[in-house]
Amino acid sequence: MSRLVEPRVLKGFRDYPPALMIPRERLMESARRVYRSYGFAPIDTPAIELTEVLLAKVEAGAEINKQLYRFKDPGDRDVALRFDLTIPLARFVAANHTELGLPFKRYHLGTVWRGENPQAGRFREFMQCDFDTIGTLSNSADVEIALVINDLFVALGFERFEIRVNHRSILSGLLTQLGLAEKTSVLLRSLDKLAKIGREKVIDEMGREASISAEQAGQVIALAETVGTNAEILDQLVHRFSENPEALKGVANLREMVAVFQTAGVPEGRLKVDLSICRGLDYYTGTVYETFLLDKPEIGSVCSGGRYDNLAGCYTKQSLPGVGASLGLDRLLAAMEALDLVPKTATPAPVLVLMLDASRLGDYQRIARLLRAEGIGTEVYPEPKKLGPQFQYAERRGFRLGLIAGSNEFTQGMWKVKDLLKREELTVPETELIDAVKRLLAP
Repeated sequence: MSRLVEPRVLKGFRDYPPALMIPRERLMESARRVYRSYGFAPIDTPAIELTEVLLAKVEAGAEINKQLYRFKDPGDRDVALRFDLTIPLARFVAANHTELGLPFKRYHLGTVWRGENPQAGRFREFMQCDFDTIGTLSNSADVEIALVINDLFVALGFERFEIRVNHRSILSGLLTQLGLAEKTSVLLRSLDKLAKIGREKVIDEMGREASISAEQAGQVIALAETVGTNAEILDQLVHRFSENPEALKGVANLREMVAVFQTAGVPEGRLKVDLSICRGLDYYTGTVYETFLLDKPEIGSVCSGGRYDNLAGCYTKQSLPGVGASLGLDRLLAAMEALDLVPKTATPAPVLVLMLDASRLGDYQRIARLLRAEGIGTEVYPEPKKLGPQFQYAERRGFRLGLIAGSNEFTQGMWKVKDLLKREELTVPETELIDAVKRLLAP
């Protein structure tokens, strides 16, 4: 007899049973709907890329080098699983921009892999839901990304969230003033950890990794800790960088974004200028975004991104500036689980047709087809059983309604409709059944 293998899952990975996969797919459907409403078109790219393609814009000391799932394929080529969807996008657009036309707006829902330390809401295999605009330097594209994020979280059912934005030009302007411009990448990677490890550990890391003094590190962090309203922070920046055109351009871009949000009627407080937001990846060059849910528990950013004007320069001489963001789907789903926002259901269909008389299988399926034609998901129980076991099945799976008809009901042309949540039952003529189901399922 062969040895039984324990059916375990790798650390940092997870299965998604129906009770989680159904809300996960609903989140993806909502994301697609919002992205399409802004004119973003879908693409897909391979899960495996040549390592040199994935790391073309990543510096040798970047954390992602340690997290890459890298191996030799059967052709002895150095390949890796993609760690995000942005770099494959840059490669794709570099190869196809002539046929695509610019600007090009795309969305991409796909799985990515990073060998990070597993923790609450963070896995080594996870789904990203990206949207990007390629081929324009206009700040209106940056503003639109923030508007999409807002509409996305509203569509996902959230009201209390904050889109925190900053601009790399402001951070670069400070580092230039301090004579640290050549250490920008390493310092921003350290600054990106401020919320996770705290001020003192960031100062220590900056000193260790960039060989700067504690005083210099303190000045970098002091900028990140600037507080006030959006207008107050931006006014402080204008005063501080009055002689720095690069930084002032970043301030002007953020000021325009704040103004557009107000004019467009987005609720006050959704957009927050936060100078600690810098994003650790090297390829960001302009606006950067991170989105936080304001209800407990705190799980970090669930939608982030930024402008990457030079990313495709590794693959083509054509100028292909871009800006975009990514919804961290699985982290968001973990947050929704913690907040008890995931519906307790293991079925995508709200209606179960119970089977009492096997000879009436055709009628049960006929009613189910009529309901499906009206856009109402309906399942037919596969065999005749007593009502008790069928209702147990319905409640365990999370059906909203049970439809019941035996020989007496068929003779009378009637159906019983049981609301499985309210424990209420009514009897209606078959001619009124669909309307009754719609009424009971209405929000």
